[in-house]
This record gives sequence, structure tokens and C-alpha cells, in this order.
Amino acid sequence: MDLTEPRIPEAPVAPAATGHPKQLYMLFFTEMWERFSFYGMKALLLAYMISELKFDEPKGYAILGSYAALVYTMPMFGGMMSDRFLGGRKAVMYGGILMAIGHLVLALPEDWSFFYGMAFIICGNGFFKPNISSLVGTLYSDNDPRKDSAFSIFYMGINIGAALGGLLCGYVGQQINWHYGFGLAGLFMILGLVVFSIGKKSLGNNGLPPHPEDLKKPVFAGISKEVVIYVATLAVIPVIVALFNRYEIMDFIMFGLGALSILYILFIAFRMEAAARYKLFAALVLIVFSALFWSFYEQNAGSLNLFAMRNVDMHVMGVELPALAVNNFLPPGWVVVLSFFFAWLWPTLNRKGIEPNTPTKFGLSFVLVGLGFYVFYLGCVTSQGSGLIPLFTFIAGYFFIICGEMCISPIGLSMITKLSPARIVAMMMGIWFFASAVGEFLASKIGALMSVPQNVVDNPVLSLPYYAQILNQIGLWSLGIGVVLILFSRVIRKWMGDVR
Repeated sequence: MDLTEPRIPEAPVAPAATGHPKQLYMLFFTEMWERFSFYGMKALLLAYMISELKFDEPKGYAILGSYAALVYTMPMFGGMMSDRFLGGRKAVMYGGILMAIGHLVLALPEDWSFFYGMAFIICGNGFFKPNISSLVGTLYSDNDPRKDSAFSIFYMGINIGAALGGLLCGYVGQQINWHYGFGLAGLFMILGLVVFSIGKKSLGNNGLPPHPEDLKKPVFAGISKEVVIYVATLAVIPVIVALFNRYEIMDFIMFGLGALSILYILFIAFRMEAAARYKLFAALVLIVFSALFWSFYEQNAGSLNLFAMRNVDMHVMGVELPALAVNNFLPPGWVVVLSFFFAWLWPTLNRKGIEPNTPTKFGLSFVLVGLGFYVFYLGCVTSQGSGLIPLFTFIAGYFFIICGEMCISPIGLSMITKLSPARIVAMMMGIWFFASAVGEFLASKIGALMSVPQNVVDNPVLSLPYYAQILNQIGLWSLGIGVVLILFSRVIRKWMGDVR
């Protein structure tokens, strides 16, 4: 596969009318359509396994957790390959091609296609996800005041795609045919690739291989290093399929990789001068807390999918809305709406000298998520007679949860690019996404605690208590962690030095 791009004379990054480079909007639309496919497919996974493949709930949660963990672990390796060999642009193209193949394989109504399709998507996301985000960072200097705003705009693109994907693929999959839903996701992944392929030359030298001559050198038998990377990635696919069939060992893999990631960051940090070392310490703290955040937040892709199908009254004016589509539309839908508010809020507070620092924003994210889950719990308490909480309560709970997300996710992306030395920024972005992997894996463990026995799944009154108890505990734990993080925010802020 030849993804070669010649190094060209440096092209200036031209500002658009809004004050942002025009290249930001090319990356915006690339990511938007890729996220349509990614979240459109993800919306179907757990319900498909339980409804179509007839897996029991604990097995479904375990495989969902394994998928989510692996899909967010691979960016750590994809980031390393980009930093050292491929550059961001080749990595994005190759990753997008693998993801498109994965979605189309899932569209095949064959027994083998489910695990193999997910394996292609996992490998593709490893190359695509950290590098598309890193390319946004290359458009700005470290302390460019537009950088946080740029990532907020970029994050809006992620969530427009996720909202449309969850809504359309969720509807098509649940109401028409599961495989049509997977196939629809694949078509939009191809659209994202087309957008990037047409617009990538406008990036100038951003994202080109660091050592293009070395990349083309034969390693053995006339095969270049670049081809070896591509082929080695394909060789990982059957290994991932084997892991799905032995998902019990994922506990050891995830916690082992988590420990190694922390030790690696510390190893790098202690080889640096003091200011850079403390910046990496700050990044490490934010990464660890982000893993805890996603363990709560990512219930939306698992337990809250089933909760919406079983225990939320989806009737509006006599019409029953499809639960999967609604549940997977609400989080990104709220993000799109709230992005405008938060894009206004932070600069306004900054001008008044009262903007919370980044660690405080992380703490607020836990407090808000805790409030959201407590709203769900209160809905359960007041709906014990019917077993169905009102749709309005469900929507309101997600409002608080997404306010929490807006305090951590787009800010975290920007902060990692600021706190990381330039030579390891893509790898650090990969570790940031690996924290999401750990969080998603933990989310599946939490979700499994809400597993409903088969004999009561069709009785909302009897199934509701299985959800209520854990929703309450998530709310309380999240509130507690948020308070602790806010109390220690000044120490972490000091470690960040001159980074704002």
C-alpha cells in the first residue's frame, strides 16, 4: 500500500474568516464522518449481541468492554508509529481504510464477521484517532489562545457525527436490520476518507513522516519499513479475534498496560528538567482521573442502552420512539447544543479573571456527572409503580452528564498537546485515549453489576431495582471524586507551570 506524500515547501497555515486556519474545517469534516461510523456501529453492539447473537448479559458486557478497551488502547501504539515512522497523515489514511473494511465486514450476515469486523475497526482506530487529533494541534503554537477554542470546534464535529450516527444507525439497526445499520456506518467512514484524501495537501508539511528516507529503506527481502508496519498490523487482527474468544484475560492485559503506561510516563519525566517533568506529572494526574471519569460516563453505550430499552417511557404524543436511537442521540446531541455555550463561557470567565483552572474543570466534570446519575436514580425512586421513568427525566440526567463531559474531554485533548514535549505528543495523545480504554473497560464491569436476570427482563417493575441501586452508587462516587479533585486542583495547577 503506497500512501506516500512528497515533502513540499512549507505552506503557511491560512486563517479563515473566523480566525481559525481553514485546515481545521477539513479535519472537522473528516472526523465528523468517521465518528458517524464509529458511534453508529457502537450504538448497536450490546443490543445486537443480546438480541441477535443471544449472548447472556454478563458475556455481552464483557465483550463490549473488551472491544472498547482495545479500541482505545491501540491509539497508544498508533501514536508511537506515527511519531517515529509514518507521520500523522499516512497514519490517518491507513487507519481510515482499516476502519472502513471493518464496518463493511460487520455488514456481512456471517458468523465469523462480527469479531473480525470489530478487530479491523480496533486496528484502524489505533492509527486514525490519535493522529487526527494531533494534526489539529499542529495548526497552532502551544500557547496560541485559539487552541482551546479549536479543539472545542473539533469536538463539536465529533459529536455531530456521533449524534447522526447513533440516531440513524441505531434506528436502521433496531427497526430494519442490524447488518444494514453496520453497513450504513461503513459508507460514512468512506466519506470521511474521501474528505481527508482531497484536503490533506493543504496541511503543508504538517503530519509528514519524520524521516521519509528511512521509512522507505528495505528491512528484509526488499520490503520497506512502511510495508512491514502495515502487514504487522494486519497480523494483529486474528490475535484480537482470539482475545474476544478468551475475554477473561483482558483483566490482566488492561491493568498490566495501565501500570506500564504510568511507569513509562514517569521514566520519561525523570529524564527531563524540572519544569518539563512537573508538566508530565500534571498530565499523568489528568490522565488517571480521566479514566475514572469514563468509567462512569461510558455507561451510555452499555447499561444505559438496555435501561432505555427496558425502563424509560419512550412514548411521545402516542408515538413510541426507538430506544437505541434516542439513547445514542442524546449524549452527542447535548454536546452539539452545549458546545456553543461552553465556547462562550470559558473565554467570558477568562476575561473576568474567574475562569476555573484545568484541574478544577476536571473536578467539576465529576460533580456534574454525579448529579446526572442521581437524576436517573431519583427517576427510578419516583417510578417504582410503573417501572418506567419519564423520558424528560432521562433527558435531564443526560444534560448534567454532558455538561460534565464538556468540562473534561475537549479541554483534555488540548491540555495533553500543551503539557507534552513535541517529540512524544502523539504517543501521549495515545496514552490519553488509553485512559479512555481503561475507563471503558471499568465501565463494562460497572455495567455488569446492573445485569438483569432473564426471567425479569420483560417486566419493567421487577427490572428497575437492578438499575436503581448502581445508578445511585455511581452518582455518589462521582460527586465524592469531584470534590477531592477540586480540593487538590491548586497543587496540580502549580505543576503545569506556564501552560494555561
